[in-house]
Amino acid sequence: MADDFHKSVQLGLKLSKRIYYGKDPSMKPPQTPSSMEKSSSEDQLLLPTSPMVYAVVSNPAMIDNPDIKSYQPYVHGRCKPPALIPLHMYGVEVEVDCYLDMAFVHLSATWRLHCVDAAQKCDCLLAIPMGEQGSVLGFEIDASGGSYLSQLVKVEDATDLDGSDKLEYGGFVKPNIFTLKIPKVEGGSKILVKAKWSQRLIYENGWFLLKLPFSFPVYVTPGGKISKKQKILLNVNSGTNAEVQCKAATHPLKELKRQVGKFGFLYEEEINTWSQTDFEFSYSVFFSDIHGGFLLHSPSSNNIDQREMFAFYLFPGETQNRKVFKKRVIFLVDISGSMKGAPIENVKKEVLAFLSTLNQDDLFNIIAFNGDSHLFSSSMELATHEVLKRVSEWISIKLLPEGETNLLLPMKQALEMVSHDSSSMAHIFLITDGAVENERDICNVVQDYCATKEKSPFLRVSTFGIGSYCNHFFLQTLAQIAKGHYDAAYDAGSIAPQLQRLCIVSSQVILSNVEVDGLSYVQSLTLYPSMIQDLSYGCPIIISGRYEGKLPESLMVRGTLADMSNFVTDLKIWKEKDIPLDKVFAKAQVDALTAKAWFMESKEVERQVAEISMQTGVLSEYTRMILFQTDAWNQGPDAITIQGSMGVGFGDLEKTAENLPPGVIVKAPDTTEFLVNAATGYCGKLLDRFCCMCFIQTLSKL
Repeated sequence: MADDFHKSVQLGLKLSKRIYYGKDPSMKPPQTPSSMEKSSSEDQLLLPTSPMVYAVVSNPAMIDNPDIKSYQPYVHGRCKPPALIPLHMYGVEVEVDCYLDMAFVHLSATWRLHCVDAAQKCDCLLAIPMGEQGSVLGFEIDASGGSYLSQLVKVEDATDLDGSDKLEYGGFVKPNIFTLKIPKVEGGSKILVKAKWSQRLIYENGWFLLKLPFSFPVYVTPGGKISKKQKILLNVNSGTNAEVQCKAATHPLKELKRQVGKFGFLYEEEINTWSQTDFEFSYSVFFSDIHGGFLLHSPSSNNIDQREMFAFYLFPGETQNRKVFKKRVIFLVDISGSMKGAPIENVKKEVLAFLSTLNQDDLFNIIAFNGDSHLFSSSMELATHEVLKRVSEWISIKLLPEGETNLLLPMKQALEMVSHDSSSMAHIFLITDGAVENERDICNVVQDYCATKEKSPFLRVSTFGIGSYCNHFFLQTLAQIAKGHYDAAYDAGSIAPQLQRLCIVSSQVILSNVEVDGLSYVQSLTLYPSMIQDLSYGCPIIISGRYEGKLPESLMVRGTLADMSNFVTDLKIWKEKDIPLDKVFAKAQVDALTAKAWFMESKEVERQVAEISMQTGVLSEYTRMILFQTDAWNQGPDAITIQGSMGVGFGDLEKTAENLPPGVIVKAPDTTEFLVNAATGYCGKLLDRFCCMCFIQTLSKL
């Protein structure tokens, strides 16, 4: 899908050269640098790196300046798929609210359909790139074709709605780029978009990093002497009673307020061209040692769950002299046929890179699996220079993708290999791009091992999914059962950084088997996620929960340090009215409950997920987004547009069995589309070299 998007924008930029802006040079917008056109990585540049709106053009004859008629010769033929012409932006304001490790982004921006004749109408496409683990929360759109508002409904309710062109009006170009079609906008009119989404703050070396897609291509800046203002309002509530340190941001900020644990900044500027840089801002909560807190929040009267809410956090602190647990590491690497090419090469590179960071007294092994399992060694090996050299050679020979996927056998082998050792922490890293039929059996096997603590009290299973054909909720369930971490990469380019981060976060453990004393006194306790993970240098513990009853006046957190000594510290408890815990943890709650619903095959939990999804606006597997028209003059059923499934799904056994590479869509060739695409490519090259009349005369002879 991303490739089609690239090509459509590429064609749209070529067609936009037809637009005549008059004799005044100042009216012509900035042009794309010639270096971009010649760049070998041009396609990558054409994916949106900021909020964008595109004209969806199937008929090139409608392309014209709505203010100045150019009377260009008629263009025969149609664009299939439609060309996407980036629209000029006239203003952008963003408000970001950060709570704990989540950011909520509110965008308000205006675009103009500057490239379509004033007498014509065309659809427009809104594209919203989001940051880390972004989740769309809602839209309000005001355009000449109508005003629209988004809403989530249950899947079964969505099927009863009489929407036009179902499944055609929205979706993801990539997991972090959401698109939404705006129908029948008049040429020359403006489009006001208000969008909301959430994204997770990246935690690196003790700092929380907010990275907001805010790099606009130069060609969305309109020409002429018009006021162009960009604005970012940033509010941070760290959820702590500690001093917050800030790093320099990418854009000049003015401090508006500062309190203990809280602050606010403003960036506002009149500009000639829109921002060419993503907005980045980092802050750190300073603690000299391991420090925790416990926030309480009462639900609103309309909340479907009236139990009390809480958030528990535990930070590793600034002290770097605490020991990290000694490690026993096993990589389970999928080498089925679908892993050929970039996926397996990226995995091999990162596995070797991580093994090179192990201490020489750490132990490791690798089990590659397809239809069979292939062990580097029959027992765990010390991470010495000689063994690492030998495993590098083994990887280059043995990790050759072919065959099907069988996961249960290698998982049992790995569990048996790391059991019966309580002197170090066992890490099993599962890396796969496929789904298997016996996934619940695998979860049960791991659950049985974890229930028997004497076998391995420090067993952790972390999972990494590649592409959309693996069952990501199986991988999340497996990680939750064994107190591990889960991550995913949906394209080959993101495998290396995501897998590297997973390995670092999972392995740099300084406090294990974390428990909160006092929670046993309350009733109906639920944690999200269900198990408390370990505390590592690479990631603080931040979880939420609900309960009934009364908490004791004081709470304590305890765990085991790397030297096997016990750690105990008090937790500060306070009521936090300014942090909407139900919204901050909604995405984590939806994901955890969806994994539970899949594992238990529970319709009741599915209904619970749908209710939370509709109340908080977080997309789920059991809800669908609708976009309905709010104009008083159009309230009929045709005003409703249905969005398809926005979730990651539960894997695809058929495509796994066919060994299709991650993300490949098999489509039967269409003769008409082939001819139109061929003609478009040929004509596109000629358009750059001939005037319109010569071009038409040449085509008539052809």
